[in-house]
Amino acid sequence: MDALTNLFTPDCIALDIPAKSRSDAFAAAGDLFAKQTGIETNSVVEFLNAREDLGSTALGAGVAIPHGRVKGLKQPSAAFMRLQDPIEFAAPDDEPVSILIFLLVPEKATQQHLDILSSIAQILSDADARQNLLSSADPAKVCELLQHWGTAK
Repeated sequence: MDALTNLFTPDCIALDIPAKSRSDAFAAAGDLFAKQTGIETNSVVEFLNAREDLGSTALGAGVAIPHGRVKGLKQPSAAFMRLQDPIEFAAPDDEPVSILIFLLVPEKATQQHLDILSSIAQILSDADARQNLLSSADPAKVCELLQHWGTAK
């Protein structure tokens, strides 16, 4: 999963967030990205909502990959969020979501965007990886799992 090696850092990992809705989760993600990228929280929320309005980014099995293209962004930026309690997310299996991996990419990042999304989807489709992401209490361990999942397989 080379696409993820430098994408995650411990400061972009948020565990046990008390979001009660998609709006709460997106606002929390906006705050994380504002610290990482300098993009205003409200702008991040708008980018995420614009993509979500096209169709849910929930994959099923309690996971979602909200993402968006951001004009002026130089490098892809990602954040991992685990919620205290699962929220409704219009998932194909109707299961609520508790693991979200947010991705912002430059407006023109077509193939790179697809490679990153594919790598994230592969991690989240692995039951053992999901369980590790759900149970880890240490942001550094979550970060390590996300960065090195493909090499550990």
